[in-house]
Amino acid sequence: MQKDIVINKNTLMRIYYKSIISISLVKKYPIPIFAIVGLFFGIICHYGLNDAELGHLIWFIVLIIGGLPIIYETIKGLVHRHFVSDIVATLAIITAIVTNEAFPGVIIVIMQSGGKALEDYAFRKATNSLDELMARSPKMAHKKINDQNVEDIEVKDIRVGDHLVIRPGDLIPVDGIIISSNAEIDESSVTGEPLSKIRLRGEEVFSGTVNIGNAFEIKAKRISEESQYSKIVKLVKKAREDKAPIQRIADKYALLFTPLTLAMCGLGWILTQNAQTVLAVLVVATPCPLIFATPVAIISGINKASKQGIIVKSGAAIEQIDRAKVVVFDKTGTITYGVPIVEDVLLLNKYGINVTDNKLGYTTDDILFRSASLEQMSSHPSAQAITNAGRKKFHNLPLPVNFAEEAGLGVKGFVNGEHVMVGSPSFIQSQFDMTRASGLPNLKNNLLKTISDLQNNGKMVVLVNIDGTNSGIITLSDKIREGVVTMIQDLKKSGIKKTVMLTGDSLINARSISKQVVLDEFKYDLLPEDKVNEVKKINENYKGVIMIGDGINDAPALTTATVGIAMGAKGTAVSAEAADVVLLVDDVTKVSNIIQISKRTINIVKQSIFVGMGISLILMIIASFGLIPPSIGALLQEVLDIGVILNALRAR
Repeated sequence: MQKDIVINKNTLMRIYYKSIISISLVKKYPIPIFAIVGLFFGIICHYGLNDAELGHLIWFIVLIIGGLPIIYETIKGLVHRHFVSDIVATLAIITAIVTNEAFPGVIIVIMQSGGKALEDYAFRKATNSLDELMARSPKMAHKKINDQNVEDIEVKDIRVGDHLVIRPGDLIPVDGIIISSNAEIDESSVTGEPLSKIRLRGEEVFSGTVNIGNAFEIKAKRISEESQYSKIVKLVKKAREDKAPIQRIADKYALLFTPLTLAMCGLGWILTQNAQTVLAVLVVATPCPLIFATPVAIISGINKASKQGIIVKSGAAIEQIDRAKVVVFDKTGTITYGVPIVEDVLLLNKYGINVTDNKLGYTTDDILFRSASLEQMSSHPSAQAITNAGRKKFHNLPLPVNFAEEAGLGVKGFVNGEHVMVGSPSFIQSQFDMTRASGLPNLKNNLLKTISDLQNNGKMVVLVNIDGTNSGIITLSDKIREGVVTMIQDLKKSGIKKTVMLTGDSLINARSISKQVVLDEFKYDLLPEDKVNEVKKINENYKGVIMIGDGINDAPALTTATVGIAMGAKGTAVSAEAADVVLLVDDVTKVSNIIQISKRTINIVKQSIFVGMGISLILMIIASFGLIPPSIGALLQEVLDIGVILNALRAR
């Protein structure tokens, strides 16, 4: 019988060590798994096999192997002047080793390492935004050698003064000056403006923007490392390096709780002169409410947010959102949809004055029908907006005849036998100038005033000319998202002190949007580095800034802000990677949802901490009189753990 027990014990030890070997392969959380397995093997030996000595040996091995890394990390933190909630647990582990109280020591190791594992999971943060930026950066360029030859070179080999050919669809490799025909550029990646820009000969274009028109040539103004896109990469990198470390809630309360615990240990020693009493005080004082309350509640909050299409990359973001006092918005693609939408169709009389009946036989539907029919042959964003508006209203749009387009300026052709021109006022005027001999009129002063008034109100103006007469105007705008005004009101109710808009758009458009949304402040004509500087200024005054954006140009500011929130549904991968929170649904009003989730989560954390610390204090007082053995104290602490975890789960 005794031999069978020995064989069983040997077999048990072999199984245990094989388990340890397999556990060591689990790289993420080896200590808590090791400690839990060791605890149960010790229990089996101590009580199942009635071998207290072997059970104690297993527990002591677990205490040493599992406890030393915790002690090391705590000491390292203290050396770096990082006062953490781990100190009491570390003292309890050391005391358990010194007093040979292995069982309560193992319990502390499990609680401490398990809490740290939960915390690591909750506080994990993605850090590959810089890689995403670099992956998108221009790699190759087309250098013009002479009038007949063009060779491909690496962007890093471009020198100031080189002549480069920018083909349709190309990323512009470096900042340069246009030296050929006019160009149509999508600058949204740098400025955030939704509509493409027509850049004239002699104007500057920036790296990272996209040629959406015909091929053109530039003269390199800066090398790659000094161009605009490289500046954005450097801004993201610097913002990440400069971001201040976050003080955990647990560490904040540990500043108060740890000295109190040490005082109770001193009291216990004075009253009993027994090291077991000191250990008992440390065991019941091990700040499990601090260790478990935060990560469990935050994981629950993160899960709740994910059910609403909100991805929170780190537990730190939940804590920081709760503390933020200012919310900063990008405009295009964030507050607005980021695409032009037909807002109105206006009729003109023969004098170029906006009227309800132009006496020319056309209605607003006639103007939209002819314009949409013509524009369906163009890929320009405003053309697509007009075409979409027409298709919603009319079942069939006829294809135009003799269609012609000037990239970024306008289109012309015949629709049902009528000659139609749709485009910018300057485009229509240029067509008049070319056909002056036909007697076509110049743009009237009244019409110019009408156009100017509309543009001053933040509208994009498209002029429609039918058979030589300016017959109507189509106005487009970047429409404000549904529910934004209500969201701003909700933010104020939730404790946000200030709302700000930062945009690369013009003063006129920025002022119009800000007024409609009822924001506290706005800044306009901002480059990416300007947005970073503005976020820094706000943070200096308010110590907590949430930034919401969607474009590459927003990535540095998203990284600089206390918490960056990216519009992930239609935004760029770069902004999503740079942010702490990503909205998977194309709905900026979800910002108020994540703020509410954050505040509720942190309130539950604080409840758990206060109640748990209060109970721990009562147990410390009792233990200081020698009335609670260390092993019983460890079990009482486990009961407290369960209560803390159950309360924290309410954040789901």
